Amino acid sequence: MDNITEGTWESLPVKLNDNILETLREMKFTHMTPVQSACIPLFMRNKDVAAEAVTGSGKTLAFVIPIIEILLKREDKLKKMQVGALVITPTRELALQISEVFEGFLLKFPQFKQILLIGGSNPIEDVEKFKEHGANIVIATPGRLEDMFRRKADGLDLSILVKTLDVLVLDEADRLLDMGFVASLNVILAFLPKQRRTGLFSATQTQELEKLVRAGLRNPVRITVKEKGVAATATQKTPARLCNYYFICRIEEKFNNMVAFLKEHIDEKHLVFFSTCASVEYYGRALETLFKKADIRCIHGKMKNKRNKIFADFRALESGILVCTDVMARGIDIPDVNWVLQYDPPSNASAFVHRCGRTARIGNQGSALVFLLPMEESYVTFLSINQKCPLERMEPIEDVMDILPKVKAMALADRAMYDRGMRAYVSSVQAYAKHECSLIFRVKDLDFSAMAKGFALLRMPKMPELKDKSFPDFVRTDIDTDTIRYKDKAREKLRRKMLAELKERGPAPLVRRNVVRNTSWSKQKQKQDRKRKKSRTDLFRPITRLQGSDEEEDEDLKELLNDTRLLKRLKKGKISEEDFNKQMEDVPLSSTQTGSPKATDDGDK
Repeated sequence: MDNITEGTWESLPVKLNDNILETLREMKFTHMTPVQSACIPLFMRNKDVAAEAVTGSGKTLAFVIPIIEILLKREDKLKKMQVGALVITPTRELALQISEVFEGFLLKFPQFKQILLIGGSNPIEDVEKFKEHGANIVIATPGRLEDMFRRKADGLDLSILVKTLDVLVLDEADRLLDMGFVASLNVILAFLPKQRRTGLFSATQTQELEKLVRAGLRNPVRITVKEKGVAATATQKTPARLCNYYFICRIEEKFNNMVAFLKEHIDEKHLVFFSTCASVEYYGRALETLFKKADIRCIHGKMKNKRNKIFADFRALESGILVCTDVMARGIDIPDVNWVLQYDPPSNASAFVHRCGRTARIGNQGSALVFLLPMEESYVTFLSINQKCPLERMEPIEDVMDILPKVKAMALADRAMYDRGMRAYVSSVQAYAKHECSLIFRVKDLDFSAMAKGFALLRMPKMPELKDKSFPDFVRTDIDTDTIRYKDKAREKLRRKMLAELKERGPAPLVRRNVVRNTSWSKQKQKQDRKRKKSRTDLFRPITRLQGSDEEEDEDLKELLNDTRLLKRLKKGKISEEDFNKQMEDVPLSSTQTGSPKATDDGDK
């Protein structure tokens, strides 16, 4: 720990409350990390802070301690229903973790109450809890917090309660923007007082985050904490004690190799990342069957009420396997994780850094391994340059057995497993299509047949990406897949009933629709991605709008209003059709319009 600490808490230029120091000793935090020694004095001296530090560097204490100190030093003490601090974080697991840290400190400060506002529970219960117990510190996810601001009809006017706010913290701020919370943040920030201290904490810096810093912070102090021993020109974004490996294998051998690796390290604690929720469901169930004596848990974003319990259970385990999506990639602190395995490379390079950061936290040792295909090996160079994240190649794994026949047997024994495999395959192809590094991860380079073998599929699925393609190398099962039953008798009974009804009705008549059929998922998403990218700029529109665009929009709006008025007058008989046409022809073209008068007339019609 010596090489990552910055002295004792007593060495800070600002004095901490005795109860805070005692709590730190009880938690066995004897020394500060660099981000803590940099942020705490600034926060306590009423500075806005924008901190970038590698994952696992102790950012949570860097804002928890100043929040308590600032609330203690208030001249007007907070009342039961007055909010003094607000912490917003992208996932409920991270919010739960921050709440636990606060809880440890607030045992010695009973005058302060905290509340956790996250999804997965009834919002009315949160309203009643707030009204009954009050809250001075709020830890929340954006969606639930935005919902709480709309609960005035239920007796909770949160917009009034936050008028006393002293501190706002956006934890994993770049992830808040990446996950599409811009609209929610817009709503929330509009309710908060401008005279406040604001802290932005993140492990990576993005353009969107830089805009948020300029828009939401007042003369912020920027803090970038680098790993010691790393050159300033090549700032490493992963912990110094992390051993980062990559493994090259064919796509049909990927799962076999990962299972062989897990067998070698079965007594350790692992996080296994997949790109989609469907893959977590499928491979998680397969691993449960293959490793019956191991503790295996699954978490993904589509789980609602179960996630908190699964997360808490896995944190308490000494060894086990957590199969998950990127919902577990940011800020989550799980004790003693030995290995982070990335079965699928993440959709963007910054997520790679965050995944790896679930191990080697706060100066501990840890290892990470990503599985790559031969055609993806250039991703290693990309990570080294783009994320300053060097990787070492792992030697071939010994004693690799072909366990795919066992996975096929699971699908034959239960239709639910068969369905999971098909969904996992389809979703993985779709995820591959939208990878940020499209020059490296190209769908057209995928061997769909070999990929299906690696998924232990019984037949090729029907999807637009596979249309008009043949797969001579794929051997389809001889069994009619329609005869595979669900183990769940009620579900199988329902399926039989639906099949009988379909047979009785006969084939549905062909209906012609004016829609594009069999468009691949990647093309369908392009329009949505463009809309999402545009909406992301809404938070920063006052900063990013170009000069002159307001005038052009006003000119267009005036023309549109004038046309509308003329049309209404024509319909009411106040002007003749001849007068209407004459006035429409007299409307001048705006500076942004081009083309012939005829083209303009056609557009008006």
